[in-house]
Amino acid sequence: MSEAINRRIQVDLSGRTAIVTGASRGIGKAIAMRLAAAGAKVACVARSADKLNETVDAITAAGGEAEVHPCDVSDSEAVTKLVESLAEKWGGIDIVVNNAGITKDTLIPRMSDEDWDAVIATNLRSVFLFTRAASLVMMRKRSGRIINIASVSGLMGNAGQANYSASKAGVIGLTRTVAQELASRKVTVNAICPGFIASEMTQAMGATLDEFVKTRIPAKRLGEAEEVADAVLYLASDSAAYITGEVITIDGGLTP
Repeated sequence: MSEAINRRIQVDLSGRTAIVTGASRGIGKAIAMRLAAAGAKVACVARSADKLNETVDAITAAGGEAEVHPCDVSDSEAVTKLVESLAEKWGGIDIVVNNAGITKDTLIPRMSDEDWDAVIATNLRSVFLFTRAASLVMMRKRSGRIINIASVSGLMGNAGQANYSASKAGVIGLTRTVAQELASRKVTVNAICPGFIASEMTQAMGATLDEFVKTRIPAKRLGEAEEVADAVLYLASDSAAYITGEVITIDGGLTP
């Protein structure tokens, strides 16, 4: 594997299998690449195959194993079928990272039913669907890691993001509850709340973001997708076997 991929923490996930939703870009792509670099076989999931191919190509070029699996992550039947087929093909599923997410921002008086429903479906319903399907597989094996990507918006709120903040707060509540339900079966469930991470979306904010970083983020910089991926890698490892129901914030000190 390349030096750039291996420069961070080292975890051996050889022989493990993983599903990463929203793996076509940004944080999801970084997570998929990080798990693959550690030796896991990764199913890269998103609605469209186009960008997923780029993720899988990058993983295989670096010597890892990955597959493209287009799927509507809010479709119950499609999600159940995908998880069951992968579990049968691979002999189980060890890691699920629920990262898929969208934004449709506007102030609450102007927010449409469609914008609310779309964000809740992608950001929260998908986490429920993949968690439910994977939990059945993991409980039988009596091992597993479910890692949900929430957001600081789910902790502190964010004007113009009522739908997004509600969805991410829901992910946090779901994480803490399911962690209690699955702990006796040796399945851990944790959430990560990224703050402002360098991406195409944050680049588009321009000078507004620069001022926010200077005045609101104690670290005085944006986070990197790889820093979130490192936290996922740790939670997926054997070293994190006694960590469950936790919400880990990666935001440079933004939230108290």
